[in-house]
Amino acid sequence: MSMGETLVTVVGNVATRPELKMTATGAAVTRFRLAATERRYDRAGERWTDGHTNFYTVWAWRSLGENVAASVGVGEPLVVQGRLRVREREDRGQSYVSADIDAVTVGHDLSRGTSAFRRVVKSRQSSAERGADPATEPEAAEAKRSEPQQSGAEQAHLERAETSKGGAQPREASQTDAAQLELAPF
Repeated sequence: MSMGETLVTVVGNVATRPELKMTATGAAVTRFRLAATERRYDRAGERWTDGHTNFYTVWAWRSLGENVAASVGVGEPLVVQGRLRVREREDRGQSYVSADIDAVTVGHDLSRGTSAFRRVVKSRQSSAERGADPATEPEAAEAKRSEPQQSGAEQAHLERAETSKGGAQPREASQTDAAQLELAPF
């Protein structure tokens, strides 16, 4: 981060469905709107009330974008940290200002619920794809045996779809998952 950038942390709710797209260069990017509403205590009424709502367009790039698209749904509470970009534009004589956040990290707000984390295990190029002999490269053979059939983001997306259709609940961690977690870099 350079000196001129403004890093912000915003707590709010997902207002639009996260959309995952690929750029012309093959980079994944996910875009969604985040609504952050201030809460105020009304002493006269002895209750909490909603104040003004700010809307931010959140941009998540590469693996963060893929993971956001597979993990986040409309209405869910999030904590987003990233670089604030305030943009001004004109359209048909009207001047508009928008606040974008280039996300560095995104997570569920655990003060308002629970979440189950699943580490994404990146696929490694197999020894057959590199033209190496698994018999002479035991670490390559081991990596091939431990590769999941789907990426973690794809698997999380499928589990999410099944759950939302009233199907199977997200699976519990197994010994295989534990082995995969040990292979994943931190």
